[in-house]
Amino acid sequence: MTQVISIHPVTRIEGHARIDIHLDDSGQVSDARLHIDALRGFEQFVVGRPAEEIPRIVSRICGVCPWMHHLAAAKAIDGCFAVTPPPAGNLLRELCHVLAHIHDKILHFFFLASPDFIFEPDSDFSVRNIMGLVRREPGLAAEVVRMRQLSLMMLERIAGKAVHPVAAVVGGFAKPMTGEERQGLLADGRILLDFACRALRYAKEKVFCRFADEESALNPITTGFLGTVDGQGNLRFYEGLLRLMRADSSVTAFAAPDYASHLSEWVEPWSTAKMVYASAWNEGFSLDPDAPRGIYRVNTLARLNVCDRIATPLAQAELEAFRARFGRPAQGTLLAHWARLIELVYACERVLELLADERITGPLIRTPAEPRAGRGIGHVEAPRGTLIHDYTTDDNGCIVRANLIVGTTHNIAPMNMNVRRAAANLAVKATADAMFLNRIEMAVRAYDP
Repeated sequence: MTQVISIHPVTRIEGHARIDIHLDDSGQVSDARLHIDALRGFEQFVVGRPAEEIPRIVSRICGVCPWMHHLAAAKAIDGCFAVTPPPAGNLLRELCHVLAHIHDKILHFFFLASPDFIFEPDSDFSVRNIMGLVRREPGLAAEVVRMRQLSLMMLERIAGKAVHPVAAVVGGFAKPMTGEERQGLLADGRILLDFACRALRYAKEKVFCRFADEESALNPITTGFLGTVDGQGNLRFYEGLLRLMRADSSVTAFAAPDYASHLSEWVEPWSTAKMVYASAWNEGFSLDPDAPRGIYRVNTLARLNVCDRIATPLAQAELEAFRARFGRPAQGTLLAHWARLIELVYACERVLELLADERITGPLIRTPAEPRAGRGIGHVEAPRGTLIHDYTTDDNGCIVRANLIVGTTHNIAPMNMNVRRAAANLAVKATADAMFLNRIEMAVRAYDP
């Protein structure tokens, strides 16, 4: 008789999920599936709402990364109403977006992921958590909390609210930045950059050295990747072209409004969450980890794979060292954690670049807009991957259609492949112990879903 081992809930992720491992009559793994049960329904209940309300509504999709939904929606509504924010408004939006990346990356690496490597994966779960880190390295833990708070407080000073923001409005930003605010933010940005560099050094010494054995145990999958770059191929978080890379390194670039020509959505009968695949590859869709079709990944590792370079010096040096060691594209699932800290360095450097731009304190922060019928597609890179908001409005400027593809949605298919590969490779039996089950969870945690 077929038996199912359930890991419920999957721990230390930003949401709710269950893993079901199916065993055949001999006790061998026949399948493994990641189930995401939450139904948010935003695509339906925003229909009929005035478009200018949407950036405030969709920020409630996620309490951890509300800025990403806020800004992707704002960009999409700009498109619906055919307006372009002035330089100061656009720079303020990007500054908030990059700052939101900083606190999110600190949260995921230190609070959610690092306990698996600072402690042994088979150590007791009562120790293998953030409180265990506090007890083992109290100085580091205290600084991690202070740095995450600092980035959030910087957001609050710029926009009034760090969580569930309201500052991005149709055509730009709600309030200008003063010269005095800019100087204070520059000083705090330097503190964050210093911490990011030290965090990466710490991880190289204490964390990443354990990746090789764990990656071998998980047996990584081979996929393509999707991320955002500028016209010169530099890594970008806020705006740019989408670049789709095959596992053989060949790439295709396209603008976000053309996403439907390159990506298609799919729902498996056993899942309540939609999946996305690269329909542009003309190979269909398959979750078989030994013969995947149409599968790509987004998130930190994907962005480092698809970009040609990083335009900030410290992050670029780290990218070069990373590629010298792991190649391009790097496929190891756990390498997403390493990529996350390289992106943390980049985000801090980018904050300083944006604050150094004199235009950011300009008084003109918003372009007037009038409600109209139209369609707008906005995209940003969320910490969890490429985020797309697609809205259509009627003559009154109210929403008649909405489609969202969030970072985790892109990754549901590869996460399922990773779970199945890890379960089979770890030889899970009906008597599977906590160590085996935690290692399967580790494959999911790498995606920060």
